[in-house]
Amino acid sequence: MQYKALEIIHDEHRALAAMLNGMRTIAVGIRDGRLKMDFGLYAAMLRYMEEVPEKMHHPKEGEYLFARLRQRCEAARAVLAHLEQEHAANASRIAALHAAIDAYRAAGEGGFPAFFAALNDYVAHEWQHMNTEENEVFPLARQHLLAEDWAEIDAAFLANDNPWQGQRGEYEALFSDIVNKAPAPVGLGGGA
Repeated sequence: MQYKALEIIHDEHRALAAMLNGMRTIAVGIRDGRLKMDFGLYAAMLRYMEEVPEKMHHPKEGEYLFARLRQRCEAARAVLAHLEQEHAANASRIAALHAAIDAYRAAGEGGFPAFFAALNDYVAHEWQHMNTEENEVFPLARQHLLAEDWAEIDAAFLANDNPWQGQRGEYEALFSDIVNKAPAPVGLGGGA
């Protein structure tokens, strides 16, 4: 059986992971003295990490995949509750990262260590979250959901289309802007 929704979630996770990796790679370059901070670039990257998960990704996970799995598999309820709490807390984690960037901007170079620590915490949390979904929730979904569940879930996720095209063209433009400004190897830009 094909699980289109799981493929879409995985693809969205890869796009989010690429953004997280880019944020971390640039920060390491700053730490190592190879790059300078581009606050505009980080603002765009954070906007992407705020909006794509909150407006597209998490709502459909919760409303379709998690809801159906909760009905079909009692053993999944604890991990689903934990993941939904993390979805709800995402805004505060992003706000903390915004605050760390603002403090870095205000303090200058001396503010970098606190920003770097906040970024590493954020990135580690997001990686753990996506890994929990893929390594714990996906196998349970494959095992317990019925064909009619998958038909509804797949239809909902296929309606996402591509998060960078169609009615969500703003994300295509945002992603392109980030790729064009980010220094290599993260993007095509010449440096920050």
